[in-house]
Amino acid sequence: MELSFTDRTYLITGGGSGIGLGVAAGLARAGAHVLVVGRNSDRLSAAAEQINSDAAARVRPYPADVTDEEQVANAVEAATAWNGRLHGVVHCAGGSETIGPVTQIDSAAWRRTVDLNVNGAMYVLKHSARQMVRAGGGSFVGISSIAASNVHRWFGAYGVTKSALDHLIMLAADELGPSWVRVNGIRPGLIRTDLVQVILDSPEVSEDYRQCTPLPRVGEVTDVANMAMFLLSDAAGWVTGQVINVDGGHGLRRGPDMSAMLEPVFGPDGLRGVV
Repeated sequence: MELSFTDRTYLITGGGSGIGLGVAAGLARAGAHVLVVGRNSDRLSAAAEQINSDAAARVRPYPADVTDEEQVANAVEAATAWNGRLHGVVHCAGGSETIGPVTQIDSAAWRRTVDLNVNGAMYVLKHSARQMVRAGGGSFVGISSIAASNVHRWFGAYGVTKSALDHLIMLAADELGPSWVRVNGIRPGLIRTDLVQVILDSPEVSEDYRQCTPLPRVGEVTDVANMAMFLLSDAAGWVTGQVINVDGGHGLRRGPDMSAMLEPVFGPDGLRGVV
């Protein structure tokens, strides 16, 4: 099976590092034009330069904050204007500012995480879908998390907001199908990125992940990028409304036990809600 992206144009949010960078690099090497979006302009420029050294200047950086709807609309317009059409989006931008027991969550940090993971996803989907509908179709891929389906104790707003993203994906797929816009999601498990290095550095927590994962290795960025590229491609032309785990089978078991990392911070009583 060959996945052709030659002369197609894609927008990748969170494209300066991690999964977003991996998807952008894969698409560029396959002949696509890629606009990478993120808040850190220096990181974006470095990512574009890194990819373009192997992919004939097919990547452009576009600094924007996905929690600002006007900035999102402008980024989508820039991607569309590049070659006259937007073929697809991979929405990787996300994160969390909350971790710890629900009784100790910082409410302002909770709201910022909801704004990033839920509102930001809606803005990107809203404006990119308009362009893809006008063009006669396209593909949107949202990067969710195994934390959306398997409870991760003390993860605060992260799993909650990724569950909201999963529902948004299904809602949009149902609404946009008649316009040939496909909408799917990916739930990564533990993927080797800078963001999860603290987990990999913890012998207790990384061992618990190993016990929860049937395939005995840590996931790599390319594992998720390969699935994203499939969902963007014509090979997935009859796939929509799906949220697919790329997690080594972790979703079959349970969420990780983070107590070894968090008990020293909150104490055993704190982890059960005592304030």
